[in-house]
Amino acid sequence: MSVLSVVFAVVYLAFLPVGKLLAGLFGPIGYDLIFGIWFIVSIIAAYIIRKKGAAFLSETIAATVEMLLGNAMGPILILTGIIQGLGAEAAFSITKYKTYNLPVLMLAGAGAALFSFVWGYFRSGYAAFGTGYVISMLVVRIISGALISGLLGKTISDALAKTGVLTGFALGKEQRRKKAA
Repeated sequence: MSVLSVVFAVVYLAFLPVGKLLAGLFGPIGYDLIFGIWFIVSIIAAYIIRKKGAAFLSETIAATVEMLLGNAMGPILILTGIIQGLGAEAAFSITKYKTYNLPVLMLAGAGAALFSFVWGYFRSGYAAFGTGYVISMLVVRIISGALISGLLGKTISDALAKTGVLTGFALGKEQRRKKAA
């Protein structure tokens, strides 16, 4: 989980210029188009490990490492990671941490998006935008969370599992059972 968090902290930093470019082209909603990338590690870690708290902890570690690597947001980024991780955890808690299929992973991505949006609404002053624009930002962010974090996160995790590097984790064991059947 820690290794994934460190890797994705670097990915998160790498996507900041992409977000800035999209915001320059489309306004603040540009960030929402790819916002799902910023909580993908919470979905991947939870899907691979399948333990309570994996989404929360991995996202918190990633945010901390990203801050230490130089994200200009500084320490408040850790709180942002905590909030995003809690959003993903909320979805997994609905199934009592027993179901890790694509709909649940997409729901976890959408949950992280929703929690991050509420935090961003107050922290980043979204109230200054028109209601229609704010709703559009929210919808785009939720879709991004579901597709990038949920769908892409599952795809990446399944590809990792097929290599055999996850044999000691819940996802790897599940893959072996499917292969044997």
